Amino acid sequence: MKTKTVMVALALTLAPTLTLAMGCNYGTKDKQAMSCAAGTTYDANSNSCVSTTG
Repeated sequence: MKTKTVMVALALTLAPTLTLAMGCNYGTKDKQAMSCAAGTTYDANSNSCVSTTG
């Protein structure tokens, strides 16, 4: 009985730590949409808006 209690206490102690460690990179795979001004389009190679005219 004592071993079981110690194991449960250890699991409850470590659970928040493991959860926080997983949260460090949350949302890094999501891409934010970018708006460009009229007459320009987004160029993925340069990561900026480039003129479509001229």
